[in-house]
Amino acid sequence: MTLALSAGLVATIALVVAVAGAVNGVAGFGFAVVGTMVLASALDPATAVAFMIVPMFAVNVALVGELTREELRTCGTRFAPLLVAALVGTVVGMALLDRLPAAPLRVLLGIVSLGFVAIAQRAVPLPALPGPTDRVSAESPLVMAAVGAVSGVLFGATNVGVQLVAFVRSFDLSHGLFVGVVALVFVGINGLRVVAAGALGLYPDLGLVLASVAAMVPAVAGVALGKRLRGRVSERLRRGVVLGLLTLIGVRLILGGAGVV
Repeated sequence: MTLALSAGLVATIALVVAVAGAVNGVAGFGFAVVGTMVLASALDPATAVAFMIVPMFAVNVALVGELTREELRTCGTRFAPLLVAALVGTVVGMALLDRLPAAPLRVLLGIVSLGFVAIAQRAVPLPALPGPTDRVSAESPLVMAAVGAVSGVLFGATNVGVQLVAFVRSFDLSHGLFVGVVALVFVGINGLRVVAAGALGLYPDLGLVLASVAAMVPAVAGVALGKRLRGRVSERLRRGVVLGLLTLIGVRLILGGAGVV
């Protein structure tokens, strides 16, 4: 499939990734889910997932800069089993993406979008790790590997890594360190995904690759803006806008995949 990149489509994509970058800069995550779900409502969903990989890599490289060299080394060692297992699972998820028809994949993305909203609203809580004993268990290589593998498969097929985000959040890190660690995990995963997407034929033509690379600019600019706004935007406003948008997009994706709209 060849993607026709009209001036209007290019402008729309630039706006989408810039807004998604701003969300990520404020919250520390959300770039992938916002950008992918919006683009998947207008493009072939597999194309939307592949398109977002390079901008996602750039965004997370920018956020990793918030870690000091010592924090980078320590966190890289501490979360190595999670990262390695997620890398393997991601390749499996991307291979599945290449085999799913567009309509079912659009429905899947819609369900994932609404699931993200439900989890964020705590209507469907993720398993919590409240106590010190549970956190020690969670840091075992086996648990990290299991979480990484399962989360990697879903991330590879949908660009949604909420499970990884929630798992890292359970370790009681400071907000700045949490943002950096999440970015560190996704830098490693998305670096591999760029290569895997090319090998699996997920980029339909060179034009899409170049557009994806160019999208790094508004994405990183959006992150920079979001980081400036981080201390000025209330939690309530941020959640309301982002979750409202994802709810609308999720419903649209499901209806579109079902042939209703």
